[in-house]
Parts: sequence; structure tokens; C-alpha cells
Amino acid sequence: MQRSANNTKRTKFIFVTGGVLSSLGKGLASASIGALLESRGLTVTFQKLDPYINVDPGTMNPFQHGEVYVTDDGAETDLDMGHYERYTDAVMAQVNNYTSGRIYYSVITKERRGEYLGGTVQVIPHITDEIKAAVLQLDGSVDIAIIEIGGTIGDIEGLPFVEAIRQLRGDLGKEYSLFIHLTLVPYIKAAGEVKTKPTQHSVRELRADGIQPDILVCRTEVPLSSDLKAKIALFCNVPQDAVITAIDVDTIYEVPLHFHEEGLDAKILELLNVWTGQPNIEPWKKLVYNLKNPKHTVTIAITGKYVDLTESYKSLHEALIHGGIGNQAKVQLRYLSAEELENGDPAELLEGCDGILVPGGFGIRGAEGKIRAITHARENKIPFFGICLGMQLAVVEYSRSVLGIETAHSSELDPLTPDPVIYLCKEWFDYRNNQVQVRDENSDMGGTLRLGAYPCTLKPDTLAAAAYRADEISERHRHRYEYNNDYRQQLEDGGLMVSGTSPDNNLVEIVEIEDHPWFLGCQFHPEFKSKPMKPHPLFRDFIKAALTHSTKN
Repeated sequence: MQRSANNTKRTKFIFVTGGVLSSLGKGLASASIGALLESRGLTVTFQKLDPYINVDPGTMNPFQHGEVYVTDDGAETDLDMGHYERYTDAVMAQVNNYTSGRIYYSVITKERRGEYLGGTVQVIPHITDEIKAAVLQLDGSVDIAIIEIGGTIGDIEGLPFVEAIRQLRGDLGKEYSLFIHLTLVPYIKAAGEVKTKPTQHSVRELRADGIQPDILVCRTEVPLSSDLKAKIALFCNVPQDAVITAIDVDTIYEVPLHFHEEGLDAKILELLNVWTGQPNIEPWKKLVYNLKNPKHTVTIAITGKYVDLTESYKSLHEALIHGGIGNQAKVQLRYLSAEELENGDPAELLEGCDGILVPGGFGIRGAEGKIRAITHARENKIPFFGICLGMQLAVVEYSRSVLGIETAHSSELDPLTPDPVIYLCKEWFDYRNNQVQVRDENSDMGGTLRLGAYPCTLKPDTLAAAAYRADEISERHRHRYEYNNDYRQQLEDGGLMVSGTSPDNNLVEIVEIEDHPWFLGCQFHPEFKSKPMKPHPLFRDFIKAALTHSTKN
């Protein structure tokens, strides 16, 4: 496949694969590599190639896949997109995440249109060419593109992706392509030994697919001695200085620093024949120092239905940590099942919490438990932050408890409610696409979501305006149901203030309670735009309010 002749800049590609088992940290490794390259003045971008057949993770169960990360352009993507954006200045979009389902869907659509002129459509070359075309869209956009292959080497569904990047080495050349393989070097405690055999087998599997790794990143619990590195280098056919220790760390934000100490960024630049100055890693050192030396401690309760798998709230978890960094505070997170709150005593279950957060989600399960948590926060003046469904349930709770609308509910959770304070808005203006959107209960689930970045106008002299210090903001959405304006005047008269709306004042984006230290709900997902060195304003101020509450109690 030929590269575009229109590009004035040639991008160099790093392909990251993983072996032995999943969850080794390919996403964090890729993000950390990007951070180090940016610290040297290079521009970077990323792409995640996921082998599963779903077209995107939008309708996948968070228990299986973790959170769905939403980009500005409305793509529902893999959670690794969040790592990429948090660690670097790269902005992710639809082009940065492809699945097998999306690749095959594109090929089948072309076949139905007759684009293959009646030829037999096969994995090679048609599927692999489609994958290569997806990767090469990034050519010319930045200095370095980091392409992460999901899953594990040897997975059947991942073979077309591995074959595609094998072919790309021939298309691009060695100075424009680099293979990094992340593998496991386990420590067997009973024997007191570090074992290299899993890494050897993983590399052998990769070489059987036609790829010789240039660099090995070895995930391990203990430091690798020079003898062990030499052994791995010998059996895996890589230079010893290309065997990189990826040791377990106290905080994920230490990973770039450890990779730099191991010489990973220098080795990458050597192999790609790129010259840069020395990296500026001082901001990362300062960040890690602040994380490890907090002046305060605060406890935040997160009430949701996916609390048994915290990967479901990955961006939320990190955004709260960032809010703590912005206040020189250690944030202790207490995940509390909403179903447990339905049957238990909120005062007892939430005792000792300085702030309560109710995150987004879909479905009725646990809704009443979340509402009980909101009541406890409102009545006891505990700082409260509601996100997406959390904001909607705050409107439901206020309508019931303060205004006395006992049957108030969301029509998503109770389609027969006579008082749908949250409802399916059937017509709204889409600012991103500059057109009116129409939807109803029969529309496809994914097609009716308000997805991606939308503008929001802030009301002066509110918690929101104080946090953002701006008149208009842009935040990312992922939801179907909206605040019902039929109840807006009644709710505002009753003390639930609307502090943020769409520019046409039709869609309510933020609500607050005036007679409360800090009570705010937002329709969007601010966690997607938080970074460790630039905490999101709402999370920063929520943690600040929680600290104030902590000192008073």
C-alpha cells in the first residue's frame, strides 16, 4: 500500500503489542511513551486497534470492558483513549480507535457496493489493507504515531491486525516503524526466582507471526538484573539495552519516569533515527512528588452500580485524584454499591465521607439507593457532585423531597411516571452538526444518544461560573434523557437553580442548590477532560469543598 504523496511530513510509527496475558498495561505504557516523546518536543498521536467484533464499545457491558470513553467528536471508544489524553496533549477522535467489527463492516459495505469488482473478498489482502489504511490516516499529522494492538499475541481475532502491522514494516521501512512488545516476567515467590520463559514463549509466538520485536518492555514485580536482561536479550534476539524493566509502581504517573530511567525514550529515538534535545521531565517529577507528599486527606464516596469493577469508572477515578492534586490532598475513594444503599442506612454507610459523588450510568438498578445518597448529602450539607444520571437523579430527589412531587421520576427508569422531570427530549438543536435532531422511544439505542462535545453557557455568580471562570464552556456528553423544561420554573422557584444551559437555553446542563455549601449536578461527563497536571475545574472545586467540610467535622 502506498503512502499519501500529499503529506509534507512523514510520521514515524510505533506498534505496541502484548503477550502472555491481558491487563499488563499496554495502554499506560503507550501513553507513557507518548509523554516522554512530547517532553522532548515531538508531537504525538495514538490509535487503538481492538480485535473484538463489536463496532464500538458503546453498547458493551462495563463489567466486561470497563468504561466507554467519549471523544469531542462523539466517538464511543476504548478506555485507553483516556490514558492517551491524560498523559499527553493529543486529542482523540473517531480515527483513533478501530475494532474488528468496524473494519469488517467497512469491507462488507464496500463489497455490497461492488467496489471489489466481483472479486473474492479475503482477510488478506482486503481486511489487512483496510487496517493499514486506518493506520496510515495518521501519516503526516504528527512526528510519532503510537499504535496499540488490543488483546494478546496468539488471539485468533487479533491475527489480521498483527499481519497488517507486519506488512506495514515493509511499506514504511525500519526508520519509520518500530515494534515494542510488552510481556510478563513473573516472580515466583515460593522459589524466590524471576522467570523469563513466559517472555521467551511470547516473543516466539510473535516471531511466528512474522514480527521481530525491536524493544521488549518487561512487566515485573522486582527489578531485572543485568544478567536477566542479558538472558532475555539472548533468547529473544534483541540488544540488551532494548530490554526495559516495567516495574510495579505506587502511582501510574510514575511510569514515564521509570521508563526514562530505563532509557526507553532514548532507545526509541535511536532506532527511529530521530534527534531531539534532552527531555523536560521536571513536571512529571513534581507531579509524583505532590502525589506522594499530600498536605491533606479527604474521603469521597462514589455511589454506583459498577463499583465491583473500578475500571468502569476509570476516568472518574483519575479525575478525583487530579482534583486532590489541585488541592495538595490525598483523595481516598470509597466505592459504595447503590443497591446496598437501597436497603441500608445511608448515615451509617456514608459515615466519615467528606463528599458524595453519584456517577453516570444506565438502567433502573440501584437508582433508589443513589437517590438516598443524594438526600443524605443534601440534608446534611455534605458536598455533592452528580454526573449525568447522578445529576438527573438529583433533580428527581429534589422534586420528590423538597417540592413534594412524590411520583417524580425519569421516564428512562419509569416509563409510566406521571411526572417525568427527566424525559426523552424528542427534538433538540445539535450544535456540533448544526442541525435539529429528532428522536423517539423506537430509535436505535446508540443513535439517540447525545454524544461528544457541546457548548454550555454559564450563569454568573454560581458554583459553576466560579469553577470555570468563564462564560461559556465545552464538555462531552453521553446520554439519551434530558431535564424536562415543563418542570423548570417550578424547580427553580423551589430552590434548584439552573446554572448552565445550551446556548439556546433549551437544554439544561448544570443544576445547583443555593442553600448548600457545594451541591452541583451536570448533564455532561467532565471527567473526560481532566488531566493530572490540569485538574478539571469542577473536580478541583468539589475536592476543595470536601476538604472544607472535613475540617469542620
